[in-house]
Amino acid sequence: MKSIESRLAGELRINSRDLVMLTVSGQIAHPLGKSSPYRIGHDGVPRILPGTGGVVINCRIGDRCVGLAGDHIEPGVSLRNNKTEIVGKKNGPNLALLTYSCIGNVAQVVTGPCKGKLGTVTGKHGGVENLLVDFDSSVLKRLRIGDQIQVYSYGLGLQFIDHPEVSVFSCSPRLIKRWGLRSEQKRIQVPVTHFIPASIMGSGIGRSSAVRGDYDIQLFDPDVRKKYKLETLRFGDFVGILHSDTRFGRSYRNGTITIGIVVHGDSTVSGHGPGVMTLLTATGKYLEPVRDPKANLAIALGLRKLPSVRAYRPLVQTKRIPDKIRMKHKIDSVYFSNMVSKYK
Repeated sequence: MKSIESRLAGELRINSRDLVMLTVSGQIAHPLGKSSPYRIGHDGVPRILPGTGGVVINCRIGDRCVGLAGDHIEPGVSLRNNKTEIVGKKNGPNLALLTYSCIGNVAQVVTGPCKGKLGTVTGKHGGVENLLVDFDSSVLKRLRIGDQIQVYSYGLGLQFIDHPEVSVFSCSPRLIKRWGLRSEQKRIQVPVTHFIPASIMGSGIGRSSAVRGDYDIQLFDPDVRKKYKLETLRFGDFVGILHSDTRFGRSYRNGTITIGIVVHGDSTVSGHGPGVMTLLTATGKYLEPVRDPKANLAIALGLRKLPSVRAYRPLVQTKRIPDKIRMKHKIDSVYFSNMVSKYK
């Protein structure tokens, strides 16, 4: 078997011999409710929608993440470790679950009717601190809230031997090997589906580290959505965020690029949207995103076929004004204009 450190022309070498594999685990997390069931959208409209947690039966990696009747939907399974240790922080086990797990790690169900079934780590959702795992649809239908899932964490501390200038976050060797990365002299070329300006990145900015969570793409401006084709975003898309530096937290920095993966769905709430988790970051001198419509985790790891690409408007934008109301508004406008002219 060819070692991951050996390579053909353009392949990348990593420090695979130095990496440590260990197990972490969590339980399928129940969705959380708040005192009020309403979420106030950026348009001022209150909505009652499904949110984070649980097992999402009909949304998997590769499916659309825009226009769903939901808020911050997490595809597949949401894991959280609710155990409390007698030492360290109260939520220490869950923080370790998030920190150690890497995109592409294998997850195994260890309790319940699906015991022994295998899945794949696909993302980390900050704020609610959930780890996201994809399983085949037949497995998702049989999983239960509280089932224990163990993750074979492998990849923490991963580095590129020939590209030390590129910072790596939460990438498993499995992902690096199958993503389609290429070494071109001093630069790494990375397949991505979309280019995103850092100016529209929202919730998640300000955290001191990018290793445990994500930050959100704001989709509220229709012209920006159209220009960057953001209505076609899918769970698991690899995207390039232009002028974004996430080496030591998340910030704007001209000439720096962050490559991330879309981990959760859109939101109606101001400052929020599809979440992107950091995988690679460096200046444009060392990192080059290259557009590829198939640059999705589902394709890279052979998890499933991708559905046909379609554009979906965000939930706020899908609300249409009935013809009767539109006609009444037109009549009222004419009446108001006539009235103003009368008193000039």
